[in-house]
Amino acid sequence: MITVENINHSFLIGRKGKETNVPVLKRVSFSVQQGEIVSIVGRSGSGKSTLLHILAGFLKPDSGKIRVKDTVTSAFTEQQSAQFRLENFGFIFQNFQLMPGLTAFENVELPLKLKGMNHHQRKDKVNKLMMEVGLNAVQDHYPNELSGGQQQRVSIARALITDPPIIFADEPTGSLDSETEQEVLQLIQTLNKTLGITFVIITHDDEVAHRANRIYRMHDGNLAEEGAIHAV
Repeated sequence: MITVENINHSFLIGRKGKETNVPVLKRVSFSVQQGEIVSIVGRSGSGKSTLLHILAGFLKPDSGKIRVKDTVTSAFTEQQSAQFRLENFGFIFQNFQLMPGLTAFENVELPLKLKGMNHHQRKDKVNKLMMEVGLNAVQDHYPNELSGGQQQRVSIARALITDPPIIFADEPTGSLDSETEQEVLQLIQTLNKTLGITFVIITHDDEVAHRANRIYRMHDGNLAEEGAIHAV
């Protein structure tokens, strides 16, 4: 489903004219199979979020190649990346990233509007999904009227609404209490098993990581699968 080959990426830091090139990802190579849950674990600053942004097409790598569903996405223009994201990826964020001026229903509906689906189709699809994830009672509530767990369920529903084959989750339980964390992780596992969605989860939490089929660890820009080195 996803193949990453020798990805390198650096950032320039410092004042103009005195910038320093700081390597963030170093010859990163790995793969994700269809229907897997894969966790990428690392401390803050290890490069894991940068890797996620490159996988999703928000950043271009300095070198290397990324294939998603046999398409070389690392060669895309910005416009091509945006269209590919809309058609193939869903996103779950630590801080939910909900639009505060939209209701729960409207937040979930938004990607369908971007895809140009008509009003009646959107309404039917959103209503069905919100019932499936236990949000039908709060669909007219605004984000600030919802608990953290409810906000994350809205975020998950929004990620699911376009039927993406791949969902990227960036610290999906980082803002939740332990009980709600378990509920969200169980929901992710259920969606993976019942719908066959591929999940790539970025986390610093080993308990979250061990819900995955495979774990990769990021350290100082290098990525290693548990028990096997994948980049040096």
